[in-house]
Amino acid sequence: MKNLISLSKNAINCHNNLILPFSIYSAYKEQKIRNVPITKPLLIAVLSGIKELGRTENVVCGTGSFIFLSNSASIDMRNIPNQEEYFALLIEFDFDDFKELPNSSGTPKKFVQGQLNTLLENALSQFIDFSLIAPFSVFKFRRKELLELIYHSGYTDISSLNMTTSLSEKVQALISDHLSTEITAEFIASQLFMSSSTLRRKLKSEGNSIQDIRNRVRLGHGLHLIQTTHKSIGNVAFECGYQSQSRFTEQFKNLFGITPRELRKTKMLG
Repeated sequence: MKNLISLSKNAINCHNNLILPFSIYSAYKEQKIRNVPITKPLLIAVLSGIKELGRTENVVCGTGSFIFLSNSASIDMRNIPNQEEYFALLIEFDFDDFKELPNSSGTPKKFVQGQLNTLLENALSQFIDFSLIAPFSVFKFRRKELLELIYHSGYTDISSLNMTTSLSEKVQALISDHLSTEITAEFIASQLFMSSSTLRRKLKSEGNSIQDIRNRVRLGHGLHLIQTTHKSIGNVAFECGYQSQSRFTEQFKNLFGITPRELRKTKMLG
């Protein structure tokens, strides 16, 4: 695991301006975060420490394990350091990446857990190395290779990850893909082949609205930036579409149960 941690840190530190197909989350103090949105299937490899997920199921992932999550409106997480730090490698996948896996007739899964064997460790190392030299357009091929390796390592349930999405989750994915612009209800509705009035009515029946989903996506992006960058909280707030840092902090706390400043403190030694 130490080799993967070293490779990941080196890649992030030396290539700050590159768009990389993976992220690292680390902490020296326990992080307890509620309602984390998972927009797309997400592979989390825990390289140091322990990750706990869920409010009732309480899924535990220790050092040297991975969990593959299906998309979800929200999930509770605890990141727990060991003697050193909590450290995890995250890779987000597109839904299309799974199309070449053998079809599964099994019950849809919310997640798949497993151990990082030598083959998967080497595959992740190569994925990191390749990401530093390859153009962004070819990342999808390496993601598919990684999926094949996980599948043929015995974790065939990954082809059963729940790819069905509610309307709210489809809207969430669309807004997430257009974070830099505030797409309109009309645009979202056209992408989903319905009128804007039908869209609003169906979202209401799911207990949602476009604005509520937009806020969650923005705050989820803010959570990611706090975890992966050294940007000031004011800059993170602005990048997420908030003119007021205090308003961003208030909504962040309401959704995740922790303020941006409290979260950032977990990433500091001492």
